[in-house]
Amino acid sequence: MSTSAGDAETVIAAMSGGVDSSVAAALLLREGFRVVGVTLRVWPSRRPADPARQFDSCCSPAAADDARAVADHLGIPHYVLNYEAEFDREVIRPFVDAYLKGETPNPCLACNSRLKFGSLRLRATGWGAARIATGHYTRVDRDPATGRYRLRRGADRRKDQSYFLYELTQEQLAATLFPVGHLRKEDTRRIARELGLPVAEKEESQEICFVEGDYREYLKHRVGEAIRPGIIRDTSGAVRGRHPGVPYFTIGQRRGLGINNPSPLYVVALDAARCEVVVGDAWELYTREVEVGGVHLISGEPVAGSIRVLAKVRYAQTATPATVDSMAGSRVRLCFDESQRAVAPGQAAVFYDAEDSEVVLGGGTILGCAPETACCGPQANDSEERNKE
Repeated sequence: MSTSAGDAETVIAAMSGGVDSSVAAALLLREGFRVVGVTLRVWPSRRPADPARQFDSCCSPAAADDARAVADHLGIPHYVLNYEAEFDREVIRPFVDAYLKGETPNPCLACNSRLKFGSLRLRATGWGAARIATGHYTRVDRDPATGRYRLRRGADRRKDQSYFLYELTQEQLAATLFPVGHLRKEDTRRIARELGLPVAEKEESQEICFVEGDYREYLKHRVGEAIRPGIIRDTSGAVRGRHPGVPYFTIGQRRGLGINNPSPLYVVALDAARCEVVVGDAWELYTREVEVGGVHLISGEPVAGSIRVLAKVRYAQTATPATVDSMAGSRVRLCFDESQRAVAPGQAAVFYDAEDSEVVLGGGTILGCAPETACCGPQANDSEERNKE
């Protein structure tokens, strides 16, 4: 792929076929960049009958056709890169393995850090492109005091995607553009209509891109032979029933337990080693202390001592006050001021600056939770919230 064209800076635009990445490419073109559109092909070259190998939404062949149509409309070159093997290795296999271990994974994190801002960025450098761009709703600036790059939330808090990008490094941020990060979603749509982009009215995809329908069916087709039935116990140790497999359950789940009980029961823990699902009352879902591993700070520095942050343990959650205490290796203890409900191992805990909630400090993977009575700090008054369960 040749990217030389006069004095214009070349940017590789990752195009998923959606309205956000399409407008991002258009805005770059308007700003005078030489834009090359790239779509990652992560689906099999021949669409199989096996549902476990089908792809939809941003990963579908139709999405690549949409991206190509937008590129033609804008008059920019467009290429489709074969990422099938890499996507399977870096995203799908860890996703499946996490569920087999009783965790709840977030495949978007791996896709972003390892593929879009990892492998694709390195390839772009090899092609002579200075930077890559995506349609994420997030922003980048530089700290005037330190000169370091900072990842900031998107201007549209409803669409902010900074949670999925906490693993980005200083080098990656320096080479990345987020052209729609300063826009609200309705403004992105408006620009797409004004430019006559063929995807202006295209609906957003809300599901896991490579899972068509229920993730449980995907796991059954992909690794059904590795999933074993087992026992459901309550927190006192009493057997309450049987289950078809630990990977089919998540922390906080209420439906599908098949247990008659005077009050609702919820999945409060998963023990893959013993092939057991543990259920309990609503209040047993709450915790204040979370152990987080694989911690990465965007500044590039390790966590030292104790720092105050705003943190959240799932994407669709408001970041709330907490304390991060360093532990051995790349682990930290995250202690919230107020109890958090249904914290699931495998999900991401993301930290924001306590003084500037727009700035993402970093994050890590949730390893486990401590009993609430063991947590540091003042006890929160969560009785009213728990009574709503």
